[in-house]
Amino acid sequence: MNEIKIAFFDAKPYDKESFNQENLNFGFSITYFDLHLNKDTASLTKGFDIVCSFVNDTLDSSVLDILIKNGIQLIALRCAGYNNVDLKRAYRNIHTVRVPAYSPYAVAEHAVALMLALNRKTHRAYYRTRDNNFNINGLLGFDMHGKTAGIIGTGKIGQKLISILDGFGMKISGYDKFPTADLEKQYRFNYVNLNTLYEESDIISIHCPLNTETYHLINNKSIAGMKDGVMIINTSRGGLVDTKALLEGLKNGKIGSAGLDVYEEESEYFFEDFSSQILSDDILARLLTFPNVLITSHQGFFTKEALSNIASTTLQNIRDFLEGRDLENEICYRCDEKACRKKKEGRCF
Repeated sequence: MNEIKIAFFDAKPYDKESFNQENLNFGFSITYFDLHLNKDTASLTKGFDIVCSFVNDTLDSSVLDILIKNGIQLIALRCAGYNNVDLKRAYRNIHTVRVPAYSPYAVAEHAVALMLALNRKTHRAYYRTRDNNFNINGLLGFDMHGKTAGIIGTGKIGQKLISILDGFGMKISGYDKFPTADLEKQYRFNYVNLNTLYEESDIISIHCPLNTETYHLINNKSIAGMKDGVMIINTSRGGLVDTKALLEGLKNGKIGSAGLDVYEEESEYFFEDFSSQILSDDILARLLTFPNVLITSHQGFFTKEALSNIASTTLQNIRDFLEGRDLENEICYRCDEKACRKKKEGRCF
């Protein structure tokens, strides 16, 4: 077999370190590109066999057309989400695999970090004390014990978050399109419908995939049905929240605070340094002025353990493909990863 060449896009120093370390066990030929994969850079894939991409790479039909023309056999997503891939165009042309569970602990713990920081205003206290200001006026929080948390999406990340918040003594409501009754007993929460979750929750944390059904799940209508002063946490995908509606809710006081590790238009900014420039995104710039908004740059996944798991799973996905094994982490537009005929046939095609 000829040497298999992998084109690795949006490569950051920590990506190279974790993949180079894990690749000692695989021996693949990896070429790292700092650039995002998009229509302008897709030509770089010529001469390669496999593309490894991340959340802010573009894999729409125009990019896939170029990849298909260049003979790319596999798209290896080094992330869980795949809303940036035109799966219909990829179907029967390029196999697509992902990393479904790199570290549910990492994302769940980051969601809690956002909650605690917003509640006790530690981000504001940090800047005060750095300026020798030890006044605590305006930093009042609330006991999380006894409050109600609404968790949208009770998959692996949602379950870990429920366990943590249960330890705080919170009442927990969950919503999932595919509820699992056994989880209620195991994790001590109750499934409710979305409207009830909105009405009763003091904190709402979102942990579901982005698709046509969940796009702008949080919008003007849903916000109107929430408790006054609700805290909203999003560590999943930016498109789950209508940012304009969120902004309006913050301005009129309906939303008490918001913690965002993702943003609708994040591909233009997140993971890059714009500290010496003026943001052209007026909505993002406006959000950053709110003292009750905490934005992190899609770092919920960013732990040593998660990076190691991402690298090992991605490279194992590639090895399984090359050796003709069942692709347990394959996705396509005809079937989801839980109920796919690939389980019987080995591959989606």
